[in-house]
Amino acid sequence: MNHLENSDPELFHILEREAVREESTLELIASENFTSEAVMEMAGGVMTNKYAEGYPGKRYYGGCEVVDEAENMARDRLKKLFDADYVNVQPHSGSQANMAVFMTFLKPGDVIMGLDLAHGGHLTHGSMVNFSGQLYNSISYHVSKETGRVDFDEIKSLALEHKPKLIICGGSAYPRFIEFEDFREVADSVGAYLMADIAHPSGLVATGVHPSPMKYCDVITSTTHKTLRGPRGGIIMMGKDFENPWGKVAPKSGRVKMVSELIDATVMPGIQGGPLMHVIAAKAVAFGEALRPEFRGYTESVVKNAKAMADEFIKLGYDLVSGGTDTHVLLIDLTNKNITGKHAENILGKTGITLNKNMVPFDVKSPFVTSGIRVGTPAITTRGMGESEMRQVVKWMDKAMSDPENENLFSNILLEVNDLCSNFPIYKH
Repeated sequence: MNHLENSDPELFHILEREAVREESTLELIASENFTSEAVMEMAGGVMTNKYAEGYPGKRYYGGCEVVDEAENMARDRLKKLFDADYVNVQPHSGSQANMAVFMTFLKPGDVIMGLDLAHGGHLTHGSMVNFSGQLYNSISYHVSKETGRVDFDEIKSLALEHKPKLIICGGSAYPRFIEFEDFREVADSVGAYLMADIAHPSGLVATGVHPSPMKYCDVITSTTHKTLRGPRGGIIMMGKDFENPWGKVAPKSGRVKMVSELIDATVMPGIQGGPLMHVIAAKAVAFGEALRPEFRGYTESVVKNAKAMADEFIKLGYDLVSGGTDTHVLLIDLTNKNITGKHAENILGKTGITLNKNMVPFDVKSPFVTSGIRVGTPAITTRGMGESEMRQVVKWMDKAMSDPENENLFSNILLEVNDLCSNFPIYKH
């Protein structure tokens, strides 16, 4: 860091402060994690200098022979990790991966079905403030008020009524296993394609801690930076490639025979230009780490820690959506605690505990206030914390939320949080 410190000390000190923040606070945002130093080294390396529009062996620029090796390594490792027949590692984000799938499988105005954002879905699953709801005819399904789990009676009814061309399963705040096999039955009943967005549980899927969508879903998307613990980015996968059923033609390439060719053409040049080769190479590092036996132990601990937190919250009288979790995510309805998600997020921030306010199913408050919070265990598990630490963190959270105007209490908890964090450093060097 000496180069940055000497050339731009103002930004260097901002970077230093962020490093201190991460080291000294508890990160409970379910979509965040800490990469290895090897991933960061590759993401900050010389491959950021290289333009490589196109795909390995078919680039628009010269000098790509080395970065081709990195992208091929990323693809090979990802295929092995998920037992996939086809992968694309170029999407800059999960949202762009989803956009590429939509533009491949759909025409504007086609009907899509996804989990309602307020019930745990994602913006790109049909929200009207997003391209997915603006370009496509979006029908939302929901979770059951009684169980907090996806309501398949409603899904079947909506599918029969609206005949979607694409059904999306997965979400950003759904604490239970995604029911891929049940979604497949619904998709088959109406002739729809089935897309799984496993951005959240992908690391759990890779190690078998969460069921795999590969044999049930036509196409799968994910991010690489949540439970997969890689750099920020997106991926697209298929368990099995299949022949192009639409007669679509990729730009400048004549008739396309396989869906994989269409997806590749949609990603580039359809929605992206030059891939981020430093990030793709860092993805390869992360995929390699995820293939190691110890990564399975990590993902098992992520779920054990989430279950320990869930157990402690329930003992303290908190209302967990669906009654618990199968994954790394807890969604907590704070209505019976007389505190909003926004207020809880703000006061917990003062204690050194970072999380996000979140709407809960059938929420009566706005997305800017919310009745709930979302809690995740990937990042604190990466630090090496276990079930006893999880229970202590929940007790701190309960103390703060039960006395939400007590600034002295927040200061005292912050000191205890800082002390705990010092025993579990993220980057030892």
